[in-house]
Amino acid sequence: MDIDKIKGRLAFLQEAEKLKSVLRSAHTSTGRTESTAEHTWRLCLMAMTFEDELAGMDMLKLLKMCLVHDLGEAIHGDIPAIEKDQHPDKSEQEKADLLHLTRSLDKSHQTEILSLWQEYEDAASPEAKAVKALDKLETILQHNQGVNPADFDYGFNLTYGQKHTSAEPLFSLVRGILDEGTRQKMAEASRNPGQSL
Repeated sequence: MDIDKIKGRLAFLQEAEKLKSVLRSAHTSTGRTESTAEHTWRLCLMAMTFEDELAGMDMLKLLKMCLVHDLGEAIHGDIPAIEKDQHPDKSEQEKADLLHLTRSLDKSHQTEILSLWQEYEDAASPEAKAVKALDKLETILQHNQGVNPADFDYGFNLTYGQKHTSAEPLFSLVRGILDEGTRQKMAEASRNPGQSL
């Protein structure tokens, strides 16, 4: 293998490491703020866990899509879903950031990452639609599991990503279970106002 390709790939991995420090609005079960890299890890694990229910999907492609879906956030960070309307250029910014992030890669690797990301962004394949749904479900699962600030808006989760999670019976079923967990957190929050839950 070409030494310059190796160096370029290592440079890319060093840039991508920044995703470990990008914080999201979710909190872990210990109350620590979750990183985008942690969300991406569990999204991949979630996809693998439900692989038997994702019949006919190209699982390698699906897992790669999980890995790159938020990769551009390594540069400008995460925008919480509840604030997306305030950032109409989010997609363009992420694409520009992804181009910058992958600049040291050989063309074939850069093209693959950008193509996977665009396919996800456009929900242009069964795999992309599945990743969109799983992404929303993982986020809701984390919100239900995490120790969140007292002012956390659990009600937002009851409508978050419904367009994607209602597309397939599996995702609707998982969504129903998670929505019940959200309602339990809401009830707990109303019984304990002002407390982190």
